[in-house]
Amino acid sequence: MPNTKYIFVTGGVSSSLGKGIIAASLAKLLQASGFSVTIQKLDPYLNVDPGTLNPYEHGECFVTNDGAETDLDLGHYERFLNIPTSQANNVTTGRIYQTVINKERKGDYLGKTVQIIPHITNEIKRRVKILGQTGEYDIVITEIGGTVGDIESLPYVESVRQLKWDLGKHNAIVIHLTLIPYLAAAKELKTKPTQHSVKELMQSGVSPDILVCRTEHHIGEDIKRKLALFCNVDKDAIIESIDAKTIYDVPNLMLAEGLHEVVLKKLDLKASKKPSLSKWNEFLDHYKNPEGTIDIGLVGKYIELQDAYKSILEALDHAGAHNKLKVIIHPIHSEDLNEENAAEKLKGLKGLVVAPGFGDRGIEGKIAAVRYVRENNIPFLGICLGMQMAVIEFARNVLNLKNANSTEMSRSTPHPVIDIMEDQKMVTEKGGTMRLGAWDCKIVKKSKAFGVYGEELISERHRHRYEFNNDYLDQLSDAGLVPTGLNPKTGLVEIVEIPSHKWFVGVQYHPEYKSTVLNPHPLFIAFVKACADDK
Repeated sequence: MPNTKYIFVTGGVSSSLGKGIIAASLAKLLQASGFSVTIQKLDPYLNVDPGTLNPYEHGECFVTNDGAETDLDLGHYERFLNIPTSQANNVTTGRIYQTVINKERKGDYLGKTVQIIPHITNEIKRRVKILGQTGEYDIVITEIGGTVGDIESLPYVESVRQLKWDLGKHNAIVIHLTLIPYLAAAKELKTKPTQHSVKELMQSGVSPDILVCRTEHHIGEDIKRKLALFCNVDKDAIIESIDAKTIYDVPNLMLAEGLHEVVLKKLDLKASKKPSLSKWNEFLDHYKNPEGTIDIGLVGKYIELQDAYKSILEALDHAGAHNKLKVIIHPIHSEDLNEENAAEKLKGLKGLVVAPGFGDRGIEGKIAAVRYVRENNIPFLGICLGMQMAVIEFARNVLNLKNANSTEMSRSTPHPVIDIMEDQKMVTEKGGTMRLGAWDCKIVKKSKAFGVYGEELISERHRHRYEFNNDYLDQLSDAGLVPTGLNPKTGLVEIVEIPSHKWFVGVQYHPEYKSTVLNPHPLFIAFVKACADDK
């Protein structure tokens, strides 16, 4: 087996402390030190993947090139490391149990009693090692979802215990992310929750090698000594993670704390170079010191939860920094929009993004928003369902096709300008059955899209069941809504534009999934620039 090193990141005291950001920041520093690094996420829920989860439950569903529907933390991993992830980078308890039960049904266990230990834990260990066995990575970081003490996390913690023993000293370490709360009444930082969290972890047979402490205030040497004494962790392995203004500050904070140095020492590794974050900090400088601001609306139906559109928000930030602008995003609930109030609700915006989604809730509001920006020559970007809403709006209000719709929303529509894909008509199961992953698109040369990408053949990630109905292609195109990107094999319309409009582009795919800090997506860059030019 390749000599890959493993780092496990667990969380304690509270959820939402930012294990994914700490894991991504550490990976960024190790990558900048000359190592090949990847990150995987182990999620303790019983869903096979997040694909069937409502965004209110778990935020957005991130999609990889190979068509995996994954946890949103994989988006952070890609945005920080600038390398793609895959199916192997996200594993759920549901997938673990599904695999073990399928093996049992086939008789693979030869009559043995199938149990959590060793069968479930062996499958977890096998999944953890898959990335390391490819020979591509020096270091694999594995983030374990949930909080230590959760019943559903116990098999993962036990698997980590076994892996540390299997792999041997210097080949696997555990980083425990915990919280040091500040009691305002006492004006004190308290270590007791962390002590209990570490005790809980140690009762499962795992002793953390490094403590990363989330805190609102600097923890100081006294607290570090106290934690070292009562948590059985080296003092220099206690790392402060103070609240940051932006997640993009965290790699610099971890660099200053020397997290990567402690990790390399414990893994008995030597870096080939000192980590440089110059390009990262160039982005950060533009992000923090913009030359202007731009107001852009985001119309969606999950806007109460920021994580529901995480990749879109991040892609707009990346594009804003590239254009040296601060993008001020105005979330607008599509259920609150209609033809009568669209002008008032969207007043003052210099651009509009209509977000993806499923189902008929809030659809008419999205259509009203598209009409307003189309008729008022305001830059528009429609993503997936947002592109489909643009097609429906144009069909209704320009072609006068009364009650034009998508068969997702109305099976009886007389004008199904958006219809279910042919290969989806016989699909009955919901999970993992959509058109997923990277697909090619051929772009018409004389188009805004070609100006954006600068090449004819591109590849983008998809997640949908319904598509542009090519029976209406000529009608729509002749009236001014022009398909400028097609799948070269299926003829599926991937991009539509209105050439006479200042900047009106709808895409069937999800460009936000490929935007990273160091490589902002060109479509978002062009859209933000168009909004700024409009200003």
